[in-house]
Amino acid sequence: MAQGSYIHVGEDERLQVVGEATDGNEAVQKAQELNPDLVLLDIGLLVLNGVEVSHRIAELVPRMRILFLTQEKNLDIANTVLSDGAQGYVLKMDAGLELMPAVDAVLRGEKFVSRSLGRKPHAKV
Repeated sequence: MAQGSYIHVGEDERLQVVGEATDGNEAVQKAQELNPDLVLLDIGLLVLNGVEVSHRIAELVPRMRILFLTQEKNLDIANTVLSDGAQGYVLKMDAGLELMPAVDAVLRGEKFVSRSLGRKPHAKV
């Protein structure tokens, strides 16, 4: 996770960061062990990429919410992860304005896609 995003999320009193992972395998393991309400993922994870991590978490813990925070400005990737179990896709360049609204939307059970991808943030996918 990007350090700036960690600080931004950590400053919100409604949220508590319960774990961090250094690679995709560890992310899957920690998601199962810690059972958080929300998992914040990047596409570019080592060992196992974020797309595969999202897929595995969605299979193992279907109720867990998954939000991508990534630099990958690619609507095809966003659509793939959203149709495969993730609930949100935020570009790092938009995180200052969109990360917390995305977290709120995803925790309410809504989909969220960065405006920079050419879609409305609460677009149905």
